[in-house]
This record gives sequence, structure tokens and C-alpha cells, in this order.
Amino acid sequence: QLQASGGGLVQAGGSLRLSCAASGRTFTGYAMGWFRQAPGKEREFVGGINWSGDSALYDDSVKGRFTISRDNVKNTVYLQMNSLKPEDTAVYYCTADRATIVRFPGITPQYWGQGTQVTVSS
Repeated sequence: QLQASGGGLVQAGGSLRLSCAASGRTFTGYAMGWFRQAPGKEREFVGGINWSGDSALYDDSVKGRFTISRDNVKNTVYLQMNSLKPEDTAVYYCTADRATIVRFPGITPQYWGQGTQVTVSS
């Protein structure tokens, strides 16, 4: 239902844009978020955006480098990642929470995509 894409291998300092498309159902009224999990580490919150797209929240580790946006007509959410660092290497997951506001990271989203690998080389 949530299909993430856009991951890949990039050098440190580079950029990637992840996309997350909803299929099979709409996520009208849902906040959307991105989480990531690096090998051997716990899953962590990256950022989230409210239903209307005018409010976003980011983890301090990505603030100023990552930007979340959404296109509700296309049922797609994006994660623009700039100034990537090797520590950003992880599998990135798109999620949806049944609330119009951003409640991340204090709650576990109800819907998760399959994840897309991002690898940043030094």
C-alpha cells in the first residue's frame, strides 16, 4: 500500500530524493512520516508531515538537510535528502499515521512501506 523508491548509492555530500506512493487505498487525512534503520541499530524517526503539508517535524540529526513534502493529488510523499553523510546509511521506511497532525515520533504509525536502501559512501 505504501511503495518507497529512490534509494541508492551516493557519495557523502550528495543528494537523493525518496518517493513514497500510496496504492490500493488513499491516505486522506493521514500524516506521513519517514523512519530509518541502520544495520545493528534500532529504527529511528527521520521526519513527518501533516495532512495539509504545511507543517513538518524533523529529527535533529537531519534538520536543515532533509525536507519532507507531499502531493495529495498524487498520493505521494517525498523526502529530499541533501548533504548526505555516511551515518545516513540505512533502510528508509515510509509510514502513515491516522491523524491529520504530526504525532511522530511518539507513536507507532499504523502503515509501513517496504523500505528502500540508502547507502552513503565516504
